[in-house]
Amino acid sequence: MLIETIQSYLRVATSHQRDTEQIGSFLATFSRSNDTPFLNYAIPDDNATPSRADVAALIAAYEKRSRKPRLEYIPQLAPAVKPVLIDAGFCVEGHLPLMTCTPESAQSLPVPPGIELILPVSDADLLATVSVQNEAYGAPPPDSASMARLRNSLEAGGIAVLARIMATGEPVGAGVCTVPSHQTTEIAAIGVRAAFRRRGVAGSLTTRLVQEAFAAGVSLPFLMAAQEAEKRIYARAGFAEVGEILHISRPTK
Repeated sequence: MLIETIQSYLRVATSHQRDTEQIGSFLATFSRSNDTPFLNYAIPDDNATPSRADVAALIAAYEKRSRKPRLEYIPQLAPAVKPVLIDAGFCVEGHLPLMTCTPESAQSLPVPPGIELILPVSDADLLATVSVQNEAYGAPPPDSASMARLRNSLEAGGIAVLARIMATGEPVGAGVCTVPSHQTTEIAAIGVRAAFRRRGVAGSLTTRLVQEAFAAGVSLPFLMAAQEAEKRIYARAGFAEVGEILHISRPTK
């Protein structure tokens, strides 16, 4: 099944990027340098039936590292997990549509006039890519660690696309494909600066990332849509919903 392949990919991808610990039926992942919840979360095993003790151990592992206890996973593959988490005080953050694209369904969305899309190579281009993504998502300016993560990803086979004003080189948006594994990649972190939204930049970035992924031998590009407006953009680019990702966490005291 597609969703099983995607969940397996997410386990492998997070294991390469972070410290991990198997806690009962959970794969817990931890960023060494960043405490943001989006880089620190657990994924349950398929068909997991965790005990209260498993969940308590999971909570303790995150609190020991000063991280919020949190999970991101495909609930269809582990339906018994959510009720146990809710009983332990977890709260649902959101259900994000999980979408995939095929070469047959892919649509070519145009690049807006005056905008060009490039594959960043130089240090200046990499800095522009991370900077515009951080600005779009309300994150702090990039540091050396975030720059290194992007460069390491590209060297391992990941893809990045930077949108900028053709005449001046001013960056306006960017997105990435994570390092492929088993012909699968996640299209992620598509961000556009506020002043340049609603012009088609996000759609053109999605199209280019998909094209680059297929050219690199990927057969299963997938993404998660955080908002309904984003879901509509991705649908126009040829993505179709195949499931959902559950974000759920336990509030910190």
